[in-house]
Amino acid sequence: MSYFSSNFKLGILGGGQLGKMLLYETRKWDIHTRVMDTSRDAPCRIACNDFILGDLMDFDDVYSFGKEVDVLTIEIENVNVDALEKLENEGIKVYPPTKALRTIQNKAKQKLFYIDHGIPTAPFSRFAYASEIRDSLENGGLNFPFVWKSAQFGYDGQGVKIVRKIEDLEGLPPGECIAEDLIPFKNELAVIVARSANGERITYPVVEMEFHPEANQVEYVICPARIDGVVARKAQEVALRVSAQIKHVGLLAVEMFQTQDDEILVNEVAPRPHNSGHYSIEASYTNQFEQHIRAILNLPLGNTASKVAGIMVNLVGAEGHTGEVTYENMDRVLQMEGVTPHIYGKRQTRPFRKMGHVTIVNENVSSAREIAQKVKETIKVISKEHE
Repeated sequence: MSYFSSNFKLGILGGGQLGKMLLYETRKWDIHTRVMDTSRDAPCRIACNDFILGDLMDFDDVYSFGKEVDVLTIEIENVNVDALEKLENEGIKVYPPTKALRTIQNKAKQKLFYIDHGIPTAPFSRFAYASEIRDSLENGGLNFPFVWKSAQFGYDGQGVKIVRKIEDLEGLPPGECIAEDLIPFKNELAVIVARSANGERITYPVVEMEFHPEANQVEYVICPARIDGVVARKAQEVALRVSAQIKHVGLLAVEMFQTQDDEILVNEVAPRPHNSGHYSIEASYTNQFEQHIRAILNLPLGNTASKVAGIMVNLVGAEGHTGEVTYENMDRVLQMEGVTPHIYGKRQTRPFRKMGHVTIVNENVSSAREIAQKVKETIKVISKEHE
């Protein structure tokens, strides 16, 4: 099938920043795109060929959207999988496949999948209701501290909480959840694996993630990770094992812990382009978004090596600022060498909302990290009322 300057239609469910960055690549190759999102102000609206308003969790909306495309992919996991399954059964190519998506959508199922397939992961307990956690604590089945995770629909630090005392359980959503051992890790790492429809697979270099202590969001992604080569190879091997078992098509971002004794434990996965791969736009021979397109269209996979060291800084809404966004000190950031800002196109800011990112490239990873710190301290994502 011809994808370029043709009648072929690629569908993308979700119109956020990941979709917007996918569209840079489809425009580069003149691939016709249809995007569906719930918001008429979605970042994708300006770059796709057809923009459709619809509810990603609604069966009819997803099904009717999917009937109009040749290949359907996602930029967010929270979509109606029953509709995707029906489309798949009717011959529409859905990537990632619905079987993989059902496993990944639910964190409890995801953890059980790791156990069943011998993939190393932190010990955990599964609860149908959050209220059962108190009973388990009282009868000694569970001990503080642990990490509470909502089974469904957690993202960007939402649906995750470290529980150190009984009071921390207040206000948790009542539904299905897991309680996971709190791992005293050395590093949080991630590996992106690309897998095409014909089974060709390739990994990106291991990246290291530095998190914001309160928001539980990534502040910096560092490539290459500042770890021993043996540990890096182990992380890539584990990521490839997850990929082989889950049988995704497209990208799979595998987030992991490096323990104090250099073991690798899988934390969770995402079957799409991912925050941990944004550095690749400036630093890699083939960025993660182009790679996702290559994989789902069964085109040869591209070179994942880095040209230079890359660090990504997330731009999130400043605390105490809600309203129409303004970016302070952008001119100062643009004066810095090897620095590229990406603004996602969200007009409204709120505390910790992902509004953009900045990539820093440098021959030397330590120099890049120093510049990244300056970028973080300089640029401010605030609301206009506070100017």
